[in-house]
Amino acid sequence: MRKLSWKKVRNYMLWKLKVLGIFNHMSDVKYLKLMYRIYIGKKLNLDQPQTFNEKLQWLKLHDRKPEYTSMVDKYEAKKYVAERIGEEYIIPTLGVWDNFEEIDFDSLPNQFVLKTTHDSGGVVICRDKISFDKKKAREKLEKSLKRNYYMQGREWPYKDVKPRIIAEQYMVDESGYELKDYKLFCFDGFAKAMFIASDRYKAGEETKFDFFDMDFKHLPFTNGHPNAEHEIKRPESFEKMKELAGKLSEGIPQVRVDFYDINGQIYFGELTLSHWGGMVPFEPEEWDYKFGEWIKLPDSIEGVSDCQ
Repeated sequence: MRKLSWKKVRNYMLWKLKVLGIFNHMSDVKYLKLMYRIYIGKKLNLDQPQTFNEKLQWLKLHDRKPEYTSMVDKYEAKKYVAERIGEEYIIPTLGVWDNFEEIDFDSLPNQFVLKTTHDSGGVVICRDKISFDKKKAREKLEKSLKRNYYMQGREWPYKDVKPRIIAEQYMVDESGYELKDYKLFCFDGFAKAMFIASDRYKAGEETKFDFFDMDFKHLPFTNGHPNAEHEIKRPESFEKMKELAGKLSEGIPQVRVDFYDINGQIYFGELTLSHWGGMVPFEPEEWDYKFGEWIKLPDSIEGVSDCQ
């Protein structure tokens, strides 16, 4: 029997407490300070934040522009992005529904992807309708629809996202079995770093994260997942990704712009305003400070909120 690490046990226990609503009575500030202490192991400095993770907590509390809600909604974000960079970068949507019962499976192709619009992780992949386990899919998606993603990380943009299910066209890259994510960290119109997520749906494998600078030089740190053991190749469309990410991040202190590359064709993935919720350490820690230097917190900001 595999022995679980203390961190995994701790994270599971905290997740259960969050689901049960134990922390729902806490203000955003108190909740973030508590979670930061638990996950990062340090006191959260909101008066003079220095690190990337600290500044993400500050932005959660103070940067509350109305358009952020559309940006993180997996359905609405497609419209938002298409208006700024073009429809050709959008993965086709096959349908959108309020609940699982409404899904018209007969109208869907043999392969497709189902996602919930308001959270992270609510994804079901169908590679063959004949063997597709609808019962298992229903359990996962209905559980996801009930999840209050805002309360888990106090990420304000998710507070008013309507929980729905969308179906997307199934796509794979050159590997033939996965769709690697190319995730660019952007700061007010400029991409500064990225990571590539691989082995996300490979049986028996932990997801891998490899970080690179904008010259595609591998960066010597980890954040949440180990590096891949094999060489990660520079995507064909890397320079174009940087250009598009810059356009999508203009006027935003910090946002992660996710893309896919399929034989040189770029497709938009999602926009993330709080990478890991700002609750996962960088190892070594110096990279938390280096990323933090790229976020310029304004003295005043549109949509500012003085949460207590």
